[in-house]
Amino acid sequence: MNTRDLRFRSNRVSDIVALFHQDLDPMYGPGEVSAMVEILFDAFLQWDRVKLLMSKNATIDQSDLLRFHWALEDLKQWRPVQHIVAKVDFCGCTIEVGPDVLVPRPETEEMVTRLTSGEWWPTKAVQMPSTACGSRVAPWSCLDLCTGSGCIAIALKKAFPMVETTAVDISERALAVARRNAVANSTEVSFVRADILSPQFSLTAESFHLIVSNPPYVRKSERQYMSRNVTDYDPEEALFVPDDDALRFYVVLARLSRCGLMDGGVVVVEINEALADDTCALFEKQGLATEVHDDFRGKPRVIVATKIKQ
Repeated sequence: MNTRDLRFRSNRVSDIVALFHQDLDPMYGPGEVSAMVEILFDAFLQWDRVKLLMSKNATIDQSDLLRFHWALEDLKQWRPVQHIVAKVDFCGCTIEVGPDVLVPRPETEEMVTRLTSGEWWPTKAVQMPSTACGSRVAPWSCLDLCTGSGCIAIALKKAFPMVETTAVDISERALAVARRNAVANSTEVSFVRADILSPQFSLTAESFHLIVSNPPYVRKSERQYMSRNVTDYDPEEALFVPDDDALRFYVVLARLSRCGLMDGGVVVVEINEALADDTCALFEKQGLATEVHDDFRGKPRVIVATKIKQ
């Protein structure tokens, strides 16, 4: 393509940003478009937000201008900006994303951040692991179910290097992405392909201190309320559950937690905000003490449950 045919008024940064807002604000809203622009400038030019704000009158070369053109065209087709740059920052880790895995959501990052900081760690639970490499403590183990890109397991391993971390997913393509992410972030995570809904799937009794999961929980009837950059690009099997069996994963997670957690062990799960009470009841039925935490939008998003010694 001849760059003279592009719709940008010039190769000045202010004109590039202006066209992104002109074309995309009606689709996404100005706030989200500004965030997308920042992600693209960081990925294409290694400019952070400060550099971008201070360089409105700067110009970029024609090859970079063409990259912004194609990014704009992709965004107009609702392609996630994270797919365009093929990565996302998650709790300080660089996570590869694409059509085989969910793009990690801010709510999931908040869950991991509050968990590793101790803010959401239950008072009656086992002691949190040490963040120090080589710490002389008893072995500590963590299991991430429905791992997808591996972002949760990898971030936890980064925060707690001495924790033995295992991650499970049904999709071999997702696990291939997760393995690359573990290598890219210099973390040792054991990845296992398995269907946790299968009756044959089980855990060794009292083998984990922590079980964490962000399973599929969006009811198919809720699809109509979601943005196309999610529904058209994220793998459906990682998002949706039938309306008449919306808690299928949590039934299994509650049962696995009762068996697989040691006394004082903790299970942390992201949930559908509309099903918080019903989801809590599943864990309480298995004898776990539950807490529900709201996300940054004020919606019930995370259940933290502790296995209390009987």
